[in-house]
Order: sequence, then C-alpha cells, then structure tokens
Amino acid sequence: MDPRDERLARVVVEYSLSLQPGERVLLDFRGSSTENLLLETVTGVTEAGGVPFPLVGDDSIGRRFLRAADEEQVKSWGKIHDVLMRQMQCYVRVNGTDNPFDSSDVSEEARKWEREHYMRPVHLEYRVRNTKWVVLRYPSNSMAQQARMSREAFADLYYEVCTLDYERFSRAMDPLKSLMERTDRVRLTAKDTDVTLSIKDIDVVKCDGHMNLPDGEVFTAPVRESVDGVITYNSGTIFGGTSWDWIRLTFEKGKIVDLEASNDPDKLREIFATDEGASYVGEFSFGLHPSLHRPIRDTLFDEKIYGSFHTALGQCYNTAENGNRSAIHWDLVCIQTEEYGGGNVWFDGELVRENGHWVHPELRDALSIEALNAGERREPEPVG
Repeated sequence: MDPRDERLARVVVEYSLSLQPGERVLLDFRGSSTENLLLETVTGVTEAGGVPFPLVGDDSIGRRFLRAADEEQVKSWGKIHDVLMRQMQCYVRVNGTDNPFDSSDVSEEARKWEREHYMRPVHLEYRVRNTKWVVLRYPSNSMAQQARMSREAFADLYYEVCTLDYERFSRAMDPLKSLMERTDRVRLTAKDTDVTLSIKDIDVVKCDGHMNLPDGEVFTAPVRESVDGVITYNSGTIFGGTSWDWIRLTFEKGKIVDLEASNDPDKLREIFATDEGASYVGEFSFGLHPSLHRPIRDTLFDEKIYGSFHTALGQCYNTAENGNRSAIHWDLVCIQTEEYGGGNVWFDGELVRENGHWVHPELRDALSIEALNAGERREPEPVG
C-alpha cells in the first residue's frame, strides 16, 4: 500500500477526468496490486459527486476465457461490455498485471475475435470517441522487472512522471502544436530509418494528462497514403503476449510492403493482416516527457520518451482523422537520441529536431528538458 496512491487518484479524478457531479465512471482495474489505488479512486469519484462502477479482473482470467471460447461467445462477451460502456460518461483503466506474457498462448484466431468484437466496437469506436477516459499502469513487481529497476526505484519514477505539472506542460506544447498545424511534409531519419509523410490538414492534438498517465506527446496522423520509406522501431515492444527487440517496416504509398524483426516475423504478418487498415498508419506523434529516456517495453511509458517519435498501425483517432479503420491500434516507437543512434526531424525541409533535441527557434526554449523540468509536481487540492 503506497500513500502516494491518494494523490494520484486525485489527479485522475480532478484533472484527467475533470469529473462532474452525477457522472458514471467505469473503473477497469487489472491485477491485485491495484487494489489500494482502486479504493482511493472510488473515494475520490464518490466525494466529487460521481458514481463509481468497479470492474476488477486480471489478464489471467481473460486468458482462460479466450483459450476456451468460440467466436460466438467472444461476440456475446463484447456485446455485454458494449452495453455497459454506453452507460458511462468516464472510463479509467489501470493495468497492474503480474505477467505481461499471460496471454502468450492464446491463439491468433481468438485474438482476432477479441480485437474485432471487443476492442474495436467497445473501445476504439465508442469509448475513445464518447467518454472522458484515462489509462494508467501500476508499478507492480513485473513492471519493475521489465524496466530492470528495483521495485522501490521504479515506484519513485512512476509517481514522479504521473504527477508532473500537466497544466504547465500543456502550455509548453502549444508552439509544437502550432508548427505542426502549419506543416505539410515531414521527414524522419535515424539508424536504418528514412521516411517521409504528409500531415497537411490533419488535426493536431496535445496529450497533456487527460487521457494517459504518464502523458506527454503531440500527435496527428499522416495522410493515409503519404508514408514512404523505412522505419526501424528501436524500442522493444510487447503485443499480444509476444516481445520484439526491434521491428523494421517498409512503406509504399502508406502501406506496409516489407518487414524485418528481431524475431517471429510471421506473427507480425498475421497482426498486420488483421484487416486492411492494420497495415496503414493511423497516428503519428512526438514523445516529450522530460523524465522518460529509456524504454521499458510498456507502450504507455515508451511512447512518451523525450526525443522519440511513434506511429500507430491501425485505427486513427477521431480527433486526428485520416480515414484509417482497423481492429488494432499498435504504437511502435523510434528513439532518436544519441544513445540510440541519433536521428533528425524536418518540417517542410527545415531541420526542427536533431538527435532528440528541438532546434527550431519556436521550440527549443519551451520544449528543452531543462524548461520542462523547471515545473513542480502537480499537487491537487483535496476534494470537497
């Protein structure tokens, strides 16, 4: 039991959700380690005048169901969750699983059913578009092991990055958002990476603690068929119970036409063949969090790494619409700092970021690590 959970729960309720009296909140908590944060969140929601609906589970339970179910059972399971989600104004997901590989022996067929009948309709098409939501991890022993840190050191990092002064951080993102809104062509280079894409006339969104904790990115989407070239994603990733150290994708007219990987390329081909949209990019984003510098194989953290960019294969967000539809949304991260081989970013032929550091005159002061770290941790006022 960590006393910092009370403060984190207040950040979630008061800042991330901006909870209003009478709003119903689905609390989707996974793993026994999340119990104390769940209790604090129930209290926070209730004292703010909301109505909490706890949904407690574990990845091991989902594994048992998916290994035994047929498609009709998965479809029915998805419909139940769809009905429940449509009664909610807010959604909080906290994942404190003890084993990120719990679902590694679920068949790809069952995973496809889950994506098609649960993830796409319930989350990608309804929850993301129609609720106020925030997604977190929890500093379990398994996450500390993934990060190759002690449990105590990882917990210190976790609470630090989740309680940044996100209101101040949000203001610092404004110049990048403005510049991206004026940009057409983007070129990205790094080790074994050289790709161009267009973001012309696609909305740009700041991620400033209202949907993820930790947060810290500015995203848009590429014009769907504009992505051409090669990207090597050098941040390790886990998807569907399989882990990769690196993945290299070749794009032509927006679509994946070739791939290489540290292992299991056939598994990747199955994932990108989920549907037509799974082989196109639905999101393009820059990571900005000043306290995140190395990957821990957890997307929620790694996509925010300072000096990185990421693309999501599959479903786009309705707030940055490029028309791509899919049952998957998989963020893959490329880190461009010197430690990871360096790399540059150009907007319409002008160098804006070099080896992970912003050099454009509109960005270098507001988004330097020193400037972002100058703010203090967020200390919300008690509810009531």
